[in-house]
Amino acid sequence: MRPDVELIKVTKRYGTTAAVDAISLEIPSGSYCCLLGPSGCGKTSTLRMIAGHESISDGDILLAGRNVTELAPAERGTAMMFQSYALFPHLTALENIAFGLRMRGVGKAERLARASEYLRLVQLEAMAERLPAQLSGGQQQRVALARALITRPKVLLLDEPLSALDPFLRTRMREELKRLQRELGITFIHVTHGQEEAMALSDLAVVMDHGRIAQAAPPRHIFERPASAFVARFIGGHNVLDLPEGRFAIRTDRTTLSPPPGGARLSGRVTAVEYQGTAVRVVVQAANGQSAEALLPDHLFHAAPVAPGEAATLGWDTAAAHRLPAPTPA
Repeated sequence: MRPDVELIKVTKRYGTTAAVDAISLEIPSGSYCCLLGPSGCGKTSTLRMIAGHESISDGDILLAGRNVTELAPAERGTAMMFQSYALFPHLTALENIAFGLRMRGVGKAERLARASEYLRLVQLEAMAERLPAQLSGGQQQRVALARALITRPKVLLLDEPLSALDPFLRTRMREELKRLQRELGITFIHVTHGQEEAMALSDLAVVMDHGRIAQAAPPRHIFERPASAFVARFIGGHNVLDLPEGRFAIRTDRTTLSPPPGGARLSGRVTAVEYQGTAVRVVVQAANGQSAEALLPDHLFHAAPVAPGEAATLGWDTAAAHRLPAPTPA
């Protein structure tokens, strides 16, 4: 089956600066794709180019095999959900959802009936007559999501849709987004700077750095086998160490304070101990300046605790070390 979205050497320049630098990517039909990376990496520019809200300097964008590079946003078969939600304050939740159909000339009775269906889809039937100011942040997000979905797009584009929500609600809405994507079978492309969010949601995670794709793969593959030191550090949960045998990434949850027989080790002094509930994070700095950390189950740490300033040795099984490319000379 042909991918829903194909980017072919897509570039976006602002003056002489390349915000997106000749990236190529295929996003399979019916998948949940997250674009992630630090601020300024090009992820939002990429999303806006797919939507047609940003012109393309070079390259092509294909949606379901059709070249849409020069098409207006309304002609592409996509819908975009903005970070701010952009709800009309004078319209009810039901009217906000129906607005896109109104702009397409759909009769009032039909558009309100369809809007009611999408209110049920996002589980807000009881809120139909409320204005945006009478809705919580999570409810406003659901209204914005329903408004984007009602036009039945082939691809739904989401620009950091969870960033304004508190942590508890963010987790709930992640579950809702994944549920809707699976039920509807629509391709979702979701921009986020949150590693946990991308890991939880995506079938395909695309890590970007300085306008280029650093790695694109299922999230478990990225976590198990990061393609570079940048990816390992950005995704988190890894130590990146220069050892005699080369540069390696070692997961912090596979690093211990009890070096296994025949395993590798790093000795130094404890610089931080951080209690995280189910786990305790212990950071050790070696004499050569390198730091590494272990994420230890709470009960194991408290069976033999250490404190900042104490000598300690971190260890790991050599099979747990993933070799990284050698650093590029400056």
